[in-house]
Amino acid sequence: QVQLVESGGGSVQAGGSLRLSCATSGFTFSNYWMYWVRQAPGKGLEWVSGINNGAGYAYYAASVKGRFTISRDSAKNTVYLQMDSLNPEDTAMYYCAADRAYSEDLRGGRDVYEHWGQGTQVTVSS
Repeated sequence: QVQLVESGGGSVQAGGSLRLSCATSGFTFSNYWMYWVRQAPGKGLEWVSGINNGAGYAYYAASVKGRFTISRDSAKNTVYLQMDSLNPEDTAMYYCAADRAYSEDLRGGRDVYEHWGQGTQVTVSS
């Protein structure tokens, strides 16, 4: 059974930091790109970041580049998102996702990626 379990969300003041984790099981972690996607209240899915299976390449949305860092630990089958300099616009439900291919285009919604977690809420107050 495939599982992606996010943790680390919470409430923080603007300028603060959070580190999200996504523990995975039930699929071959090393064969998959890993992603972080967020959804703010009343808005659609927003691609945040992706990292390849070898962890040699990481990509970021313009809105988070320079503030967020994605990483993965193959020994723990876990992907992380370090979020620094948070601002209220970062408030959203954050999801991790996995797919064998690379894509930043989420117009297809959840069908774009093969596996999804349940999400962890991040709230940033001003």
